[in-house]
Amino acid sequence: MTRFRFLALILAALSSLPVGSQGLRTPGAPATSPVVVPPAPLVLVSGVRAADFIVAVVNAEPITNLQVSAEVERIRRQLTAQRQQVPDPRELARRVLDQLINDRAQLQLAVEQGIKIDEPSIDQAEQSVASQNQMTVEQLRRQLEREGMDPRRLREQLRDQLLLTRLREREVDPRVRISDTEVEQYLSEQQERSSDPAAQQLSMAHVLVAVPEGAGEQQVAELAAKAQRALQRARAGEDFAALARELSDAPDRTNGGQLGLRTGDRYPPLFLEATRTLAPGDVAAPVRSGAGFHIIKLLERRRPGLPPTTVTQSRARHILLVPSTQQGEALARDKLNDFRRRIVAGESDFATLARQNSQDGSAAQGGDLGWTSPGVFVPEFERVMDQLAPGQISQPLISRFGVHLIQLLERRNAALSEREQREMVRNVLREKKYGEVYDNWSRDVRARAYVELREAPQ
Repeated sequence: MTRFRFLALILAALSSLPVGSQGLRTPGAPATSPVVVPPAPLVLVSGVRAADFIVAVVNAEPITNLQVSAEVERIRRQLTAQRQQVPDPRELARRVLDQLINDRAQLQLAVEQGIKIDEPSIDQAEQSVASQNQMTVEQLRRQLEREGMDPRRLREQLRDQLLLTRLREREVDPRVRISDTEVEQYLSEQQERSSDPAAQQLSMAHVLVAVPEGAGEQQVAELAAKAQRALQRARAGEDFAALARELSDAPDRTNGGQLGLRTGDRYPPLFLEATRTLAPGDVAAPVRSGAGFHIIKLLERRRPGLPPTTVTQSRARHILLVPSTQQGEALARDKLNDFRRRIVAGESDFATLARQNSQDGSAAQGGDLGWTSPGVFVPEFERVMDQLAPGQISQPLISRFGVHLIQLLERRNAALSEREQREMVRNVLREKKYGEVYDNWSRDVRARAYVELREAPQ
């Protein structure tokens, strides 16, 4: 792994680090807060790396040029590794300084309020960073040392991130409230907008029975009858894609006549009119265009802004081993590899091993986690689970909670209740409002702090 790539992974892990969860499931609050970048002047001394000087003071606590330069360089490396455009150096430095001032003022407020982060919480956060980089904690520390970074510095950064998150959970989250009236208003507005087929996202497939130019009445009648026979076969349950490949005269017959997912205004008006009252899976009666007769099947209808009516749920079970001084990550991984071998060989049963060994509340149920919707579990766990086929067992994976062995039992498409759909809308509105509330709060914290910006030495 290159130095740039590794540092980018560390930065990404830090920026997306979820905190505050007390189990395998994810917390409901947003994992990260928006970056606030109000204007702030900064004079850079380009090309000077060894010299250091104070560029800002926040409540008597200094921010130095080297601190700003180090953060600018880290962000530049991250953007370069991700092949993203790097902003102008002066503009990037201005943004970095501004964010350092905001963070410093908020960290000081957290200390004033008596918020503290214990070592086990930092251990868990460090474990999360290691997991996101597919490493053990010891491997992460060794890699940091090889890259010239002190592992203790990472723990200091994690402590600061946790302090900021706890402070924002205390100060910002309670201010973000979504009323039932706001949910109703949003749903009403979106339903009104999505009632227009041109604004919906539609996926269709069709069979074209072409009518040549100058065709006589008898030929047209024969082709219309052919279209009716195709309709009957489609409505009888035959595979529509196979019908298109067999019968269609359109160029798209090779891909089953599928026209792709597009907004309604990108479909011919006669297609919209034919499918206006159809449910996904229904087939419309043949419609005539200048090209011939079309048999149209509505594959999918999406209404932007409205919550989905169905969701794919997963039912899985797992065995969790929590590393300790007696049982490190390597030993836990070895034990789970042995469990997997025994299960695959038919020497043991997953549920039995889970009941006997799993250090999780699901152990009594043989590790069964029940039916869950997307977003319920922490990302590192869900990412592996989503890649499994029913019955398949994962390799051991590390999450912030320990080392897991997962077996996917089954999947299903489940209809969301009206309450669940409304809750999804509430979460969408909450995310939108969170940014505005955070911006106002952050500006208020900064306004109450003494901030002095200093010129670079001549």
